[in-house]
Amino acid sequence: MLRLSQLYLLAYNSLQFLGWSIALIKILLSLSAPSSFHGAYATAGDIICLLQAVSFLETIHAVVGLVPAGFLLTLMQWGGRTHFLLAIVRQITEVQSLPSVLITFAAWSLSEVIRYSHYALSTLKICPSWLTYFRYTAFIFLYPIGVGPGEMWLMYQALPYIEERNLYSDFFNKFGISYYSFVVAALVCYPFLWLKLYLHLFKQRRSKLKKKERKKKL
Repeated sequence: MLRLSQLYLLAYNSLQFLGWSIALIKILLSLSAPSSFHGAYATAGDIICLLQAVSFLETIHAVVGLVPAGFLLTLMQWGGRTHFLLAIVRQITEVQSLPSVLITFAAWSLSEVIRYSHYALSTLKICPSWLTYFRYTAFIFLYPIGVGPGEMWLMYQALPYIEERNLYSDFFNKFGISYYSFVVAALVCYPFLWLKLYLHLFKQRRSKLKKKERKKKL
């Protein structure tokens, strides 16, 4: 019988899986429209913003030990995505129709559908080996696609609008910098932070797939 903490994780991961599945379906359906590469935010933006905001709970899961995940890496990933989504894409309407939004949303949705289905089924201890393999392999191509031609390219495209409107000046002026400078610095640091997360995922992949192989042999 599942413990209360396991029931909670099952419910959380199942709801996230459902939400990201709906987002993915919306994105795929939007591709049939005449302006297919420009409608990803209009069709799936609201639900993705909600799912991303709710995923802050995962940093709490890491802190209290509900899951064997590092708090800092979890916070870095959540913070990077949330900043990109809520501070830039949601606030600058001109970038919402860019193809880089479609690329980002498609990569995110595919990876999260895989990840949350794996988590939910693993809680029930009925996760098939092919899904475990897919969970720790799909990131190899989805992660670079989402970050490079997705997040980073869109942030670069947003820079003229950020500079023109002097976004978030009330906050950043307190620190003697502009939000424009902050985003430029973030773009410079992004590849290094991304590489840290990417290499961590490869390390995690080796560990998880080796455990799976040992279980098969026993």
